[in-house]
Amino acid sequence: MTPPLPPPRRNGFWVFLRTLGRGINLVRLVIINLVFFTVLFVLLLALTAGVAGSRMESTVQNDSVLVIKPQGQLVEQYSIEPLQRALAGLSGDKPKQVQLRDLVGAIDAAAKDSRITRILLLPDDMQGGFASLHEVGAALDRFRAAGKPVIVWAVNLDQGQYYIAAHADRLLVDPQGGVMITGLANYRLFYKDLLDKLGVDVHLFRVGEFKSAAEPYILDHASAEAKQADSYWMGGLWDGYIAEVAALRKLDPAALRDDIDNLPKHIASTQGNLAQLALNQHLVDGLATRAELVTMMRKEGVPADRKGHSFRQVDLGRYAASVSRNSDLFAPGVAIVVGEGEISGGKQPPGSIGGESTAALIRDAREDRKTRALVLRVNSPGGEVYAAEQIRREIELTRAAGIPVVVSMGDVAASGGYWISMNANRIYAEPNTITGSIGIFGMYYTVPNTLAKLGIQSDGVGTGPMAGAFDITRPLDPKVGAVIQAIIDKGYHDFVGNVAKARGKSYEAIDAIAQGRVWTGQQALERGLIDQLGGLDQAVADAATLAKLGKVYPVRYQEAPLGGFERFLIGLNQSASVHLMQSWGVRLPSWFAQLPALAPELQLLRNARAGTPNIYADCLCSPR
Repeated sequence: MTPPLPPPRRNGFWVFLRTLGRGINLVRLVIINLVFFTVLFVLLLALTAGVAGSRMESTVQNDSVLVIKPQGQLVEQYSIEPLQRALAGLSGDKPKQVQLRDLVGAIDAAAKDSRITRILLLPDDMQGGFASLHEVGAALDRFRAAGKPVIVWAVNLDQGQYYIAAHADRLLVDPQGGVMITGLANYRLFYKDLLDKLGVDVHLFRVGEFKSAAEPYILDHASAEAKQADSYWMGGLWDGYIAEVAALRKLDPAALRDDIDNLPKHIASTQGNLAQLALNQHLVDGLATRAELVTMMRKEGVPADRKGHSFRQVDLGRYAASVSRNSDLFAPGVAIVVGEGEISGGKQPPGSIGGESTAALIRDAREDRKTRALVLRVNSPGGEVYAAEQIRREIELTRAAGIPVVVSMGDVAASGGYWISMNANRIYAEPNTITGSIGIFGMYYTVPNTLAKLGIQSDGVGTGPMAGAFDITRPLDPKVGAVIQAIIDKGYHDFVGNVAKARGKSYEAIDAIAQGRVWTGQQALERGLIDQLGGLDQAVADAATLAKLGKVYPVRYQEAPLGGFERFLIGLNQSASVHLMQSWGVRLPSWFAQLPALAPELQLLRNARAGTPNIYADCLCSPR
């Protein structure tokens, strides 16, 4: 009988690796399950709290103050994903983005709401472009026109925050704070010397005397043309700022400009006390600590809160969630498509513009029988030409279908941002919108000198003079450069020609104000690049008029549909149950809000399909 073979000998190192791998998989599984069940537990608590406390907390009480404390950047559309926003809300943190439409909508609703007696604006953590801030300021003015005061309290105000604060009936700063207004600047870093040291040759092809976006790669300083153009549009922007703030604060514009330009001299008069200087210069109405602010509110008749420590109030998030929406979404109305961010090819997520995805939104709006007019809200510095052209073509098709299109420009609608706007029936911009920059450029780099520094040479043969012409290891052939320049020239000719056709002007007239030059909204109006100054509300009203919708019509945002779980997360984050949970001391730890970034592996589960293997090709190797 043959004796059994002895078991194979195993290398101890491989046994160790296998055991270690099993241990890592076990730990990963435990962590994922821990995260899942913790989130599930908190969500169940939130739902329970919502059932128990929605009646108590969702109602806005009479004689309430709407407290607006925007935290982060004003945006047209969230780029932070619903999961991250929901986790941030459940952990007591706030996403660092505020949708402009939510803020303006809440202010306008509060103006008509008898339960809201005033607004308290705390703008220290708010950031935004001047056009966005102008729209918020206009909403505050509408609130004040309803006979309700706006009070601003802050610690430190920069010039953007002060631009909003100046709309207040009463503007207070902390005695240890102040106002810092310095003016506008546009300084950039230039990389030519670094690229020369690395042996990288950058070849720039452009049309437009003032098209300076790529200058940092070919120069070690800003060109005279760039400085001339920047000085003009920034000067116009700053003149508008001075005039508007001076009018709001009832100041002499020349005196205000002098106070800003000669800050070092004026600060000496208060021994470095910025708050006192702001008071002396009538930039603020008074100095007050937070406790003194609360006392002031109580003395002016605002009831105390339930605990008696503060005054009766409702914050922006809760109030915006409680404001009734227009439910008649099945009636003919106006659709709004948001185009925000860099323009790139393909499908892009919310907060970005995709040649395919944004064009698809416009197409979906056009094919929806409820759409009688379309408003394209643009906030973009431009990007890929073909992607912009995809969107422009959909605008043309929408108009050809008998649906009027109105563009509303936000903080910036320049270059590609203007490209996607030019074929609208009408274009609106704020006076301080940045627009124009009608120009084209392309860049190409080669690295033969870089390789030579490393002792590497490139050599070989091709089947013709153009074979291998775009090999970056070889010097750029002048003939290839001529081909690229011809393509850029054609692109510029198309851009200017399309603008001329859309605006009813000659090619020469548009070429004279194109050349890559940037304009403010006011300057663009004077040159016929836009039709009227105004914000999103005016653009929507004009679109409704063009569509003959009458005075009452629904307005909806045409956006990519959310999944059921995403809608649940957004609804949960906006509900009163979250606030009630936090008042009970139940909240996720703050680091949970960062899980989507800290644990990207979990993102693989987001689009997983049930009942079928999910195959991934993802390195998950982004450095953190």
